Amino acid sequence: MKEPLYQQLEFGLKQMGLFYSVEMKQKLVHYIQLVARWNKTFNLTAIRDVEEMVSKHLLDSLVVQPHLEGSIILDVGSGAGLPGIPFAITSPNKQFVLIDSNGKKTRFLMQAKIELKLDNVEVIHQRVEDYQPIVDGHRIYFDIITARAYATTGAILNSTAHLQNENTCILVMQGKLDEWIDSDQYVLKESHALDVYGLHAERHLLEIKIAEIKKLKKKLKKVDITQKRFYKKEPCQKYSH
Repeated sequence: MKEPLYQQLEFGLKQMGLFYSVEMKQKLVHYIQLVARWNKTFNLTAIRDVEEMVSKHLLDSLVVQPHLEGSIILDVGSGAGLPGIPFAITSPNKQFVLIDSNGKKTRFLMQAKIELKLDNVEVIHQRVEDYQPIVDGHRIYFDIITARAYATTGAILNSTAHLQNENTCILVMQGKLDEWIDSDQYVLKESHALDVYGLHAERHLLEIKIAEIKKLKKKLKKVDITQKRFYKKEPCQKYSH
């Protein structure tokens, strides 16, 4: 017989048109039980009732999962792993980096990664402004950057600017809709009203991309650097007769 939390989650997902394997749904339940257990000591979330966590955390995160494109995703200010852990469970073919500056929360994230056997998750204990990912000497830029209850839209864009390239999409999860972007460096690609089963509150998702003018500036900067290297003067050689 299915346990009540599993049934609650399964029914909510079905109402939202989301369908996952039994193993994925079991992991989602295991995860939210971990949050509830650790929450008693570490204050990971203001929500104490594990049944409330199903709609307010799991379903509220997973409603965005169909918008995840690309293969490498950064979850900024991940906290208790929301939305990063639910995303990682339901998108095992994608790689996720969960970053938070709070040591207690990253310790929980490491434990969740181990217990749930999430090989596609990397946990970083650091301020996002100081995070400089490099692999094999190459700077890493993310396909998707997600943020949920982390900061204002402007603060999210500014603090992650060094982790974006022209293909990056920034997904900002909001309650009350606020489409204002205080920068001509970015454009609002799309805005979505989200319907989360069991949650009687507004939910919205902003898809933000780098503006064409910023892309052009980056390309011109690259060309300028290349030209400077190409036209670098070499010392004159003396020819002997």
